[in-house]
Amino acid sequence: QVQLVESGGGLVQAGGSLRLSCAASGTILSINTMAWYRQAPGKQRELVTTITSGGFTNYADSVKGRFTVSRDNAKNTMSLQMNSLAPEDTAVYYCKAMGIRTSRLTSTFWLSEIWGQGTQVTVSL
Repeated sequence: QVQLVESGGGLVQAGGSLRLSCAASGTILSINTMAWYRQAPGKQRELVTTITSGGFTNYADSVKGRFTVSRDNAKNTMSLQMNSLAPEDTAVYYCKAMGIRTSRLTSTFWLSEIWGQGTQVTVSL
């Protein structure tokens, strides 16, 4: 069974930094694209950033220049370095993997997407 687990959330003052991590476990042969989403209280979940297996990245305008995503394909991990945090960055951050190639016994198959359980990031004034 393939799972995603996020870590690294917490409470930080405005202007500070946090680093989130996402680790995929299970029998994973490859992951096409990984992403970070966030959901603030009372708001819809929004895309923060994506990164392909080739390292191509895309960022929401609200985080460009402040957040940096990276991944280690060999370890099936992804990180999000968040700098210059502001109160509006407060949200639950979710990791998502898309296009997961996995196997069971002698069969190889694809999973379209899986989500992590989320990690809380709170930025105080």
